[in-house]
Amino acid sequence: MIDFYKRLRARWPLAANIVGVFALLLLAGGLLMLLTGRQASVANGGALTKAQREEVEKIVHDYILAHPEIIPEAVNRLQAREVSSLVSQNREEIETPFGSAWAGAKDGDVTLVEFFDYNCPYCRLSHPDVERLLKEDKKLKVVYRDLPVLGEASREAALASLSAAEQGKYRAFYNWMFTDKARVSTQKTIQGVRKAGLNEARAAEDMKSERLKREIDKNLRLGNALGLTGTPSYVVGNRILSGAVGYDELKKAIEEARKAG
Repeated sequence: MIDFYKRLRARWPLAANIVGVFALLLLAGGLLMLLTGRQASVANGGALTKAQREEVEKIVHDYILAHPEIIPEAVNRLQAREVSSLVSQNREEIETPFGSAWAGAKDGDVTLVEFFDYNCPYCRLSHPDVERLLKEDKKLKVVYRDLPVLGEASREAALASLSAAEQGKYRAFYNWMFTDKARVSTQKTIQGVRKAGLNEARAAEDMKSERLKREIDKNLRLGNALGLTGTPSYVVGNRILSGAVGYDELKKAIEEARKAG
């Protein structure tokens, strides 16, 4: 059963969550029957009889039909617990920046991690929201994780971005790439390198290095481990937010993380 659940979760996460919820409900029903029908269970060596199992199933079935709202609520709670566990297991890798790929308070009380792709229009749309948060919240630290998922041009830009991080000019490169409205291309990446004031010869060598390729592969692995489905994605506290959720939602998540300590 455990192996089946793992395979189901790998292919259809939501379906697996629903199965998990039903399993919990059935377990709860079974416990209820064990408590209310204790003598009968003991008489059968501690196991439920067929009639008792059928009664449990009917109790659960009828309750779900009468209260269907518990299904999304239970699924959301289960997902929240799973996300919290995933983030906790990978927190050091998630929140440790590569070179200068961070902004805000060095020792901020809350860290917002942004997984992004330079070719993603929704990442560009979200750029002013993160900039506003950095300007307003002096205790916030933002860590940037290049997650090139939209083709070779994205990966090329990410390699240049990591070179900028090692040269101490990450923010200059990052901001120019997102404020310029052209789609990412080799030419735009070269322009970004120049606009950010990078050492061009060093950047060209860096972009061929296995060191930077390994960093990108690590980010892709982290994204997969966290179940990220696209960009932008944000990790703050024990939460993952997917998509261009907007300034208000990001601020709310930061405040919740700050309250949780």
